[in-house]
Amino acid sequence: VRGGSRVLARNVSVVFSRPEARTEQAALLPVSEASLLNVTRGFQTSAVSRDIDTAAKFIGAGAATVGVAGSGAGIGTVFGSLIIGYARNPSLKQQLFSYAILGFALSEAMGLFCLMVAFLILFAM
Repeated sequence: VRGGSRVLARNVSVVFSRPEARTEQAALLPVSEASLLNVTRGFQTSAVSRDIDTAAKFIGAGAATVGVAGSGAGIGTVFGSLIIGYARNPSLKQQLFSYAILGFALSEAMGLFCLMVAFLILFAM
């Protein structure tokens, strides 16, 4: 049983990369564990599981890009408040503009972080 559990704990590519190792290990295993090993191998490489993984990637990337819309709303709020500030006190024009640029940069950075996470989900996983 201990030898069989070690075989099950290994990666599938390690166990099945050498045909001589596969026949030796399968001969040492009892019938029930050998059949379990074949079922596990079939489950890990099935087309359905690959399709589910691909769908999960696309759903995760789509959910990560929702933050870009929040960034756009934040930028609109920043410049809308800038215009209201100009209308209320035109003498603070330079100071209000510097604060608006800072708010724009922070909002845009959050949108870019969301986009970066979406690309990481799509292409790095």
